[in-house]
Amino acid sequence: QPVQTYVLERDWNLLADAMRRELERGGQVFYLHNRVETIDRTAARIQLLLGEDAAVGVAHGRMTQEAIDDVMARMTDGELNVLVCTTIIETGIDLPNANTLIMEDADRLGLAQLHQIRGRIGRSARRAYAYMTYRPGKILSEIASKRLTAIKEYVEFGSGFKIAMRDLEIRGAGNLLGPEQSGYMMSVGYDIYLQLLEDAVLEEKGEKKKPTECSADLAVSANIPSTYVPSNQQRMDLYRRIAAIRGQEDASDLLDELMDRYGDPPKPVYALLDVAMLRASAARVGICDISQHERQVKFVLSDFSAEAIASLVTGAKYRRRLVVNAGEIPSLTLTLQPKEKVLETSLAMVEDLLLAIESGEGKGEE
Repeated sequence: QPVQTYVLERDWNLLADAMRRELERGGQVFYLHNRVETIDRTAARIQLLLGEDAAVGVAHGRMTQEAIDDVMARMTDGELNVLVCTTIIETGIDLPNANTLIMEDADRLGLAQLHQIRGRIGRSARRAYAYMTYRPGKILSEIASKRLTAIKEYVEFGSGFKIAMRDLEIRGAGNLLGPEQSGYMMSVGYDIYLQLLEDAVLEEKGEKKKPTECSADLAVSANIPSTYVPSNQQRMDLYRRIAAIRGQEDASDLLDELMDRYGDPPKPVYALLDVAMLRASAARVGICDISQHERQVKFVLSDFSAEAIASLVTGAKYRRRLVVNAGEIPSLTLTLQPKEKVLETSLAMVEDLLLAIESGEGKGEE
């Protein structure tokens, strides 16, 4: 039968009733709590709520494989009837007797992931129930609200394609023909047509075109270690989301989520977020590529503002350190001083260039 899906604020009394109903009919419960640091505390709370009728187990990615296998074997044998877990149950779990799923902070998960996890229940002839919860009093973002509405709406079997199409509609189709795929197709293609059309509309409105994308190749350790996020799939999803960061608010939201789910990030993760912020800021000032060679950092320009660059180069801060190449492919080359950190220095230079450009535009308007 289709899974009966509810979207609601987290209410412990209501959730406890839902879990009791499942246990009373001899079933089992998945309770998804996606923060390793507090998962044991949540399991203890559930045990206290349900009393002696509940046998509560815990499973998450930081446990050893042997410990995870033992917990899942006990669930299969019926020794446990409530499993408090992370998204580790997303794939490879088949427990027909588990037919109630409760998810905390469902607004933080992607639509495909919500659908995949919901697929862990409803694998028998019994009616299954999924409770997608979010923090009390939290105002959901527009995208999160759309995701939760979609997961509630599409419950019939075979809804995977509809959910995929809805996810595509919410997130956008991406760029199928651009250089980040497999080379350039500058003269044909639907994506290029839409980009040209959007640029023309913005020009008619007197608005600026969207900034170009910026790539960065710097001598810094910027990655997500497997010891921090063990799942390859989750790491790839996080890399995609970090690459899409366009401002400080995006970076702060993602950092909060990382700390909630996996604990304090190691230095390479912070560096990866800083690289994403640098790329976003650089794209706004018309820098399309940043590369480092020993003590020199090269900034390739797609937009060349002569007045702004001149004021930057002649200023005391960058005098004899910043060299301009105004050739066919204009660029700026910055020489790092001893002990200077490339990320901080590069970001500061980009911000200074933005100020110089805005200052020039202000004078022009006057």
